[in-house]
Amino acid sequence: MARVCNVCGKGPRVGNQVTLRGKAKYLGGVGTKVTGITRRTFKPNLQQVRVTENGTNKTILACTQCIRSGHVTKLVKAKPFRLPTQAGDVKKAAPKTSPKKAEAKKPEAKKAPAAPKTPKK
Repeated sequence: MARVCNVCGKGPRVGNQVTLRGKAKYLGGVGTKVTGITRRTFKPNLQQVRVTENGTNKTILACTQCIRSGHVTKLVKAKPFRLPTQAGDVKKAAPKTSPKKAEAKKPEAKKAPAAPKTPKK
């Protein structure tokens, strides 16, 4: 089968292409008129994807909806890059500040000014 999704079976569909003339009413015109209806085909957006099936690598046609939804798992060509984790390669972290210095750096909370006391009568 040509031009059909190998995952979901989506293929070309037939519909109408409607040709319009005029300006829409909501844009201030008198309305649109249909001047022609022609048959056309709506084709699915198929992509060639390399996948692993039953231990063998294959190229299949899959629609973009199947690729995006995760129905197709792509072929992994190489392992992802990993940073070396040896003791000599890792840089030492910066020394942490002592809690006393951290407290000294904190700004004091501003207190609201006390209301002046008025003598009672």
